[in-house]
Amino acid sequence: MAQVKVHGRADVLRPVRRELSDLLHRAAVDVLGLPEDKRFHRFFPMDPEDFPTPAGRSHRYTVVEVLLFPGRSVATKKAFLRRLFADARSQLGLEPVDLEIVLVEIPRHDWGIRGLPGDELDLSYRVDV
Repeated sequence: MAQVKVHGRADVLRPVRRELSDLLHRAAVDVLGLPEDKRFHRFFPMDPEDFPTPAGRSHRYTVVEVLLFPGRSVATKKAFLRRLFADARSQLGLEPVDLEIVLVEIPRHDWGIRGLPGDELDLSYRVDV
């Protein structure tokens, strides 16, 4: 399981929302092992005054938060981060200095999905990659 939240300025996020969602999904499938049909992305486009740009970043500063079931190796998580930085740069022209990614692992028993605690779900994919 993975859910993705993307925060950034509205004038930056809205024009690239589909492309950014596609590259996030492709990396999640290729690196994290998510199935093709698992795309849970939420975009939070904000007014500039509600999303101040930290020093040293441009107006394109974007924060991606990925909520995950635990189980993936450190190497897999680092590969996912590297893939996102590389794809965002090559496909969207988003420089690594303007992209902040946070991976948050939440125990399966702390998720409620389809009427069940997450640790009672039968998954069609592995998270221990």
